[in-house]
Amino acid sequence: MEDFDVSNSAVEQEGLSSIQKSAIGWGLAALVLAVITVTHNNSAMVLGASVMAKIFAGLAGTLTGTIGALIGDAVRRFAKPDMMFTSGGMGSLIWMKLFWMMGPQLVGLVIGVLIGASLVLM
Repeated sequence: MEDFDVSNSAVEQEGLSSIQKSAIGWGLAALVLAVITVTHNNSAMVLGASVMAKIFAGLAGTLTGTIGALIGDAVRRFAKPDMMFTSGGMGSLIWMKLFWMMGPQLVGLVIGVLIGASLVLM
C-alpha cells in the first residue's frame, strides 16, 4: 500500500501556490474592470484618446489593479480580526464576514485600476 501514497511536496510542486492562484484571479478581475473602465468612460480625457492609448491604459490598469488587489490581500491578512461582535444581528455579521473576505482586495483593485488607467490617459 505504501507504493500508492503521494507525498504532499509532490502535489504542491505540480500545482500553483495560493499566492499565484490569487494573483491570477485578481489579474483577471483587474483586466475586466480595466476594459469596462476604458470602454464605458465618457470623460473628455478618454474620448479624445487614441485606440493605442486606450489599450495601454487598459494594460496599465490591469497591472496596477492586480498589484492593488494583492496589497489589499496583504492588508486583509494583517488586519483581519479574530473575533467579530455585533449588535446588528445576523445581517450585520454576514456583512462583516463578507467585507473581511473580499473588501480590502476590492478597494485595492478599484483604486489600482483607476490610477493606472488615468496615469496613461493624462
